[in-house]
Amino acid sequence: MPEILIADDDAAIRTVLSHALSREGYEVRVTSNASTLWRWVSAGDGDVIITDVVMPDENIFDVLPRIKRARPEVPVIVMSAQNTFMTAITATEKGAYDYLPKPFDLKELIGTVERALAQTAEVEEEQSEDNGLSMPLVGRSQAMQEIYRVIARMTQTDLTVMINGESGTGKELVAKALHQFGKRKNGPFVAINMAAIPKDLIESELFGHEKGAFTGANSRSSGRFEQANGGTLFLDEIGDMPMEAQTRLLRVLQEGEYTTVGGRTPISTDVRIVAATHQDLAELIRKGLFREDLFYRLNVVPLRLPPLRERGQDIPDLVRHFFSENVAQGLASKKLDKAAFDRLKQHSWPGNVRELENLIQRLSALYPQDTISADLIDGELQANRSNQSIGEQSTSSNQSLQTSVALLASQLLEDHSQETPIDDLYQTVLHQMEEPLILTTLKATRGNQIQAAKVLGLNRNTLRKKIKELDLNVIKGLG
Repeated sequence: MPEILIADDDAAIRTVLSHALSREGYEVRVTSNASTLWRWVSAGDGDVIITDVVMPDENIFDVLPRIKRARPEVPVIVMSAQNTFMTAITATEKGAYDYLPKPFDLKELIGTVERALAQTAEVEEEQSEDNGLSMPLVGRSQAMQEIYRVIARMTQTDLTVMINGESGTGKELVAKALHQFGKRKNGPFVAINMAAIPKDLIESELFGHEKGAFTGANSRSSGRFEQANGGTLFLDEIGDMPMEAQTRLLRVLQEGEYTTVGGRTPISTDVRIVAATHQDLAELIRKGLFREDLFYRLNVVPLRLPPLRERGQDIPDLVRHFFSENVAQGLASKKLDKAAFDRLKQHSWPGNVRELENLIQRLSALYPQDTISADLIDGELQANRSNQSIGEQSTSSNQSLQTSVALLASQLLEDHSQETPIDDLYQTVLHQMEEPLILTTLKATRGNQIQAAKVLGLNRNTLRKKIKELDLNVIKGLG
């Protein structure tokens, strides 16, 4: 009969686990400290270990390496109320069979014990040490706990992972975590965003090209597959990949080799693929815009990142994390009062974690107060909505803007005869468009030049220089 060793300083948990596992037919021994657990393990007792992390006498992460050296075949299931990403990762690095956050589901724990007893794979000796990397993901919500567990399991494999999530949820952070805490961490991490590259250049960017392969190819250029060899290649916004490139990518995944654009010699590749998208790939497949066979090659391990509105309880941890990062960059230390936290939890966060990070950066940079109030939060969120409105209006009226510029240029040309031609039409049109553009933006941002510069895509000093050069009346912009 298998023997289960349980170590937890909480008597209630020891009692619940002991009764539940005994009903399943296991022999159970319980203790409240790490030293007794170690004595049992040293004596050769136990077929599975279930243990908390923080014990009265010793942290289990200090004991785990000794357990794995002495009894590498014994699965160790780690439980913890310290439900952070690093807890899950450390449990894996120290050799744990699995990690379960508290509060745990009793049926899930019993199922984990059954799987642990059924395993026959050899367990290698674990002597992992802290690699000094900072925590890439923050949050204690149940949704994030599941993310941590999947990442922890995937770091020791080369399985292809497909990350799906809205913009701003942290898809690249997850990809980097899979790399940095995995067995390819000493290799390169290379990212490519399909949506940011012209479609006719994607194949060259991915696979490289030979000299003379196309107009402008004056020399051989390596592609991202070559650059990522031995490491991880992150294919962001994979749904925007054109069909021709999808076909070549599928061939690489099937055969493990590729040819450069214009090349004939096959090149072997050794990369771990992590892909990501905010789109519904199943819908793209139905529309004939994405290859179904490529989808199944990429979607080996699907991982959905929840939007921030589904994990509001993580906002306090995220805020503290971003304020801490701002302090490290030289900004003053800040904190939020309770009403401010409540206001953040009420927001829908269409820009997700990235929107929250940008908000915290503005609060750190713009306000002298040590404690941020709900009123300041409201003001910033309202200003951000104004900026988004400007962007939406700009997109919807793009055709009108093009027409206006064309009419302005035509008028300028008509006003100048061939005997007195206009000099530098481009600069003249640009000069006449700049003033209303800058004034309108300043009005929308209530005169905040930092926000106006961000909306315009200019450096703050550049905006100030243009205001001075154009002799703009900033007060007019606010009227």
